[in-house]
Amino acid sequence: MIHRKQRFLLAMLSAIFLATAIVTTASESPRAVLAATSAPGEPCCGAITAEGHRLADLLDSMHVEKLWLAKEHVNWETGEADRPATYEGPGKATHCSAFAAAVGERLNVYMLRPPDHSQILLASAQAEWFHETQGINAGWKALEGPDHDRWAQELANQGNLVVIVYESPDPHKPGHIVIVRPSDKSQDDLHKEGPQIAQAGTDNYSSSIAARSFVHHPGAWPNGVHYYWHFVDWASVKAAPAVAK
Repeated sequence: MIHRKQRFLLAMLSAIFLATAIVTTASESPRAVLAATSAPGEPCCGAITAEGHRLADLLDSMHVEKLWLAKEHVNWETGEADRPATYEGPGKATHCSAFAAAVGERLNVYMLRPPDHSQILLASAQAEWFHETQGINAGWKALEGPDHDRWAQELANQGNLVVIVYESPDPHKPGHIVIVRPSDKSQDDLHKEGPQIAQAGTDNYSSSIAARSFVHHPGAWPNGVHYYWHFVDWASVKAAPAVAK
């Protein structure tokens, strides 16, 4: 009986504490409430799991800063130039969507890619595909709501495939897509920078910040982008080659 009373009192105290916290922070933004739950400098989005470290290693092993380079026509799977330097035809602008598709291929996760769609204007086509029946049936889920950036970083830290994508409102201009990579950034940094990412594009980064990734697309960041994620079955994924650090 004593233990039962103690458990009841603890439950009541917890409920009172939670109610007080909600009343105190009701007028604050969701970001402010979220920031209050972690001490300054502490990771915002959970520990990086073993699968998260494998994801980071895979992204590093793809050497995106040397491959999928703008102004070259590339093999979408490898990022290597597949036309001579003198080539002046279509498909040599930027390759964010090809890189994203190549990451998905290595993780055994399908997203719209060649030959189902050409590399030209592929990012906007992917943005549309993710929320259509084909994308949903392929296992992609949208991340929405005020905490979508935190969930995106946390899911990546757990080794899931997470993308941030922008669909250009002009059907003749490219959109953009990036991969969220694991990071132990703080809540303050998440608020200022967005999730940590890897990308190909006008500039290629193995590790950068989402807020910088969309500078070449006015109106994209932060309100014009969308977040999607897909579970990764790491038992089916080949180990990435070791990368010197």
